[in-house]
Amino acid sequence: MKNFVRLAAGLIVAASFMSGAVSAQTVLKSSDTHPDGYPTVEGVKYFGELLKERTQGRYSLEVYHSAQLGEEKDTIEQVRSGVIELNRVSMAPFNGTVKESIVPALPYIFRSEEHMHKVMDGAIGDQIKKAFEPAGLVVLAFYDAGARSFYNKTKPINSVADMKGLKFRVIQSDIFVDMVAALGANATPMPYGEVYSAIETGVIDGAENNFPSYDTAKHAEVAKNYSLDEHTILPEVFVMNKAAFDKLTPEDQAVFKQAAKDSVAKQRELWSAKVAESRANVEKLGAQITMPDKQGFIDAMAPVYEKHVKDDVLKKMVEDVKAVQ
Repeated sequence: MKNFVRLAAGLIVAASFMSGAVSAQTVLKSSDTHPDGYPTVEGVKYFGELLKERTQGRYSLEVYHSAQLGEEKDTIEQVRSGVIELNRVSMAPFNGTVKESIVPALPYIFRSEEHMHKVMDGAIGDQIKKAFEPAGLVVLAFYDAGARSFYNKTKPINSVADMKGLKFRVIQSDIFVDMVAALGANATPMPYGEVYSAIETGVIDGAENNFPSYDTAKHAEVAKNYSLDEHTILPEVFVMNKAAFDKLTPEDQAVFKQAAKDSVAKQRELWSAKVAESRANVEKLGAQITMPDKQGFIDAMAPVYEKHVKDDVLKKMVEDVKAVQ
């Protein structure tokens, strides 16, 4: 399957290069695991529109949504190696590669989405962007992905005690595995596209995600107990292959960065509307939404911080995030 994905990605890339030659444009490729119309997909599309307009058509963008080029783990390697130029992915899969990406992925590190915006739009966000460069990536933007919460098909979750023994799919990140373990449950890392069938067949009891993903991936059909524990407010990251970025003229680099910055406001607007729409959709499907005691979840996270926030750089970053008002 992986070889097929790589072959498919190669064919798409080859076709896009041919298209670029015919139209006298440089056609860039960007991947997203979410379906067409999802706020992150639309945010990247808007970036592409701005880029084409501001370079008088010298650059255009093709967005491959719905994991057409593979799941996030595959496309991260594709963009790092230069097979594709751009990629929109969650922050968490980078935790093993970019140390500074650990901090935004920590549970309950952000007090609210507004707090997250202030952190990621400021000096701490700049520090994280810089840390991606040795991994061969340039961060163009941080997008919204809202608050992630647990959902399952077994029972409502009203407290940490209700988590005991349940099996949850998590992002392929050690932080998420340890977070679930700290709550007395069992974590199963797996690709996003496999979650529906895994819940349906009983391989796992549920997963954790935001309302738009819970809705658009149809997980509400098979896991109707949604608990608003809001354990992470995890930003998405829009990255570009550094070698491709470095080949741009300084003027074009500035255009790319500004177009990405301008796409953030659009994506956040779309995100806010989609959260409300998706919550209404899942409630119509019969999802039962509970409001657990968050303090119990927060208190359980101490071992996660102890394990993952080890060195002075990360400890200072955590304190700096907490100090942002």
